[in-house]
Amino acid sequence: MIEGLENAYALYKPKMFAISTTCMAEVIGDDLNAFIKKAKQQGVIPEEMLTPYANTPSFVGSHIDGYDAMLKGILSYMTAGQKSTKNDKINIIMGFDTYSGNYREIRRILKIMNIPHILLADISDVFDSPNEGEYEMYPGGTSLGEVKYSINSIATVALQRFSTKKTGEFIRDEWKQTFINVPPPIGIKNTDYLLNILNDITGKPIPDELLEERGRVIDAMVDSYAYIHGKRFALVGDPDLLLGLLSFILELGGIPVHIVCTNGDEEFESKAYEILKSEPLFGSEGKVYIKKDMWHLRSLLFTEPVDLLIGNSYCKALWRDTGTPLIRVGFPIFDRHHMHRYPIIGYQGALNLLTLMVNIVLDEIDRETMDSPSFDVIR
Repeated sequence: MIEGLENAYALYKPKMFAISTTCMAEVIGDDLNAFIKKAKQQGVIPEEMLTPYANTPSFVGSHIDGYDAMLKGILSYMTAGQKSTKNDKINIIMGFDTYSGNYREIRRILKIMNIPHILLADISDVFDSPNEGEYEMYPGGTSLGEVKYSINSIATVALQRFSTKKTGEFIRDEWKQTFINVPPPIGIKNTDYLLNILNDITGKPIPDELLEERGRVIDAMVDSYAYIHGKRFALVGDPDLLLGLLSFILELGGIPVHIVCTNGDEEFESKAYEILKSEPLFGSEGKVYIKKDMWHLRSLLFTEPVDLLIGNSYCKALWRDTGTPLIRVGFPIFDRHHMHRYPIIGYQGALNLLTLMVNIVLDEIDRETMDSPSFDVIR
């Protein structure tokens, strides 16, 4: 590790090293803090180098737990010894979210509402930097100054619950700051809730621009309702994403049938059933499977087929084996280009998801009718 720090510092000249562990280091029992101190004592990295760290063994939890531990590690390290002096900003934590478009969308919403904010942590330009002919080592991102300043914000709003548990506890207990988990703002209902929370915290009104945007999305939902209504869905993914998608599918009149969450727990299961029960007409068939995998879902798709499958790129094996049309949403998406650039949160995200879903349905209709008189140009 000391050699690794030496090489990384020589090559990249960072202002901070965020250090996490792997299985091997955890099994051996390496003392991460001792390694960091030794590296500084030996002059491998500067004594003043910022070195937040977290223990993230992959045999404990999943990627969302590692994200949570590392974010908490950075915030606790960067604000150690500081006392809060409140200002008018709010912090936004996206959670484990690999859609760069979501970060840009939340910034757009906050700008429209004229809300000063700090995004913890903004990966959009790092994942999706412009090609301007010159290489830039560190494009965009949340500045170290903003991270230090985040302790002074009036509140922190997290758009995911299950990837921010430790971070939320730290902010409440150590910073004594209001920490609010909102349902993932996917669909109309959840986006409405987020905007109302932002209004409650800041007193800033919801502008007509966003209300008009909401109306256009509802108009689009009405246009496509006949193609989604009554369709049976299987879903697989991370806990927070699934909760948001469940809510949106019910808004569209879809019927969630199989909900598989490998890294879900009993709290997730309870919240998923709560959403399903809120719409008994469409949610009554839904069954939630925690700690199950895609092989289990494969069996379900054979024994109780559905019309549509929502999941990541690994689900293409399920599409191949069962013939269930795949709507690619989640992490990771390896086999399609640019999907991370399109937001799936907020009203614009709802429109993007609706467009994706309904066009998969229309593609299937075309495939099924290509040798019949129903192969129409207009749908």
